[in-house]
Amino acid sequence: MNNKTKLSQEQIEELLGILKTRFEKNKNRHPDLDWTKIQEKLVASPKKLWSLYQMEETGGEPDVIDYKKEAAEYVFCDCAAESPKGRRSVCYDPEALESRKEHKPKHSAIGMASEMGIELLTEEQYRALQTLGKFDTKTSSWVLTPTAIREKGGAIFGDWRYGHVFIYHNGAESYYGARGFRGILTV
Repeated sequence: MNNKTKLSQEQIEELLGILKTRFEKNKNRHPDLDWTKIQEKLVASPKKLWSLYQMEETGGEPDVIDYKKEAAEYVFCDCAAESPKGRRSVCYDPEALESRKEHKPKHSAIGMASEMGIELLTEEQYRALQTLGKFDTKTSSWVLTPTAIREKGGAIFGDWRYGHVFIYHNGAESYYGARGFRGILTV
């Protein structure tokens, strides 16, 4: 692992403290899970810790939302109330970014997620997240777009309005100050 993706011991301890506090404060997201086992898995996965650090640093407030027993993997997801501040004003993917001739955003959701070592939520995952709380009541988040839609120039995003999860479409090259993306990471 290169130094660019390696956390210092101080950063690791700080991140683990933040994650543990959030984990304990939000038991409804993971009622039957034990933090000690999760921490052991995190400490043994420095690249995943680095990705979680990136999620935290960009305002995602990652937390455990699921445990895949058959694979023995914990699923972390951005649980910030609104789309993470450090990941807004991005178009959908690198191709969309390249296609813009003027007023280009600084990055794309897919490109940024890849650099962070995380993935965008699928529509199904986004809807499942919304059962754990109300997210994106003032913002929206890009969602992993099916190939058939993307090939036609579109991309999808979701939000929570009027007591309902909405999934919408837009041109993949579009970007807005209130639209970002949420990431998911298995450890």
